[in-house]
Amino acid sequence: MKEINDVEFSSLTAKGLALVDFGAEWCAPCKAMIPILKRISEQYGAAVPVYSVDTDRFPELAAKHGVMSLPTLLLFKNGAPVERIVGAVSEKELRKRLDPVVHG
Repeated sequence: MKEINDVEFSSLTAKGLALVDFGAEWCAPCKAMIPILKRISEQYGAAVPVYSVDTDRFPELAAKHGVMSLPTLLLFKNGAPVERIVGAVSEKELRKRLDPVVHG
C-alpha cells in the first residue's frame, strides 16, 4: 500500500481500478484497516492497486472527493469513484464490495 500525494493522485487513479484509503495518523479505525488493506493489496495485486492519502497533509484532496469521515475508501475505475466505503469494515465485507467491480 503506497501513500500518495495530491500530485500523484490523478495519474494513479486515471486508468483501470485503484482503491484509495483516506485516513489520518491519529485515527484508530484507520489504523485497524491497515492490515486488512495490506492483505487486499496482496490478494488483488496489480488488478487493484491500493493507495493511502493522509487527510491531514492533503485536506483539499479529501474535500474534493467528499470525504467527511475517516476512514473512507474509494474505489476508482478509470478516474471515477464507483464504490464508497465509510468506516472500518471487515476483510470479508471489503471483498464483498470490491469483487462485483473487479470481476464484474
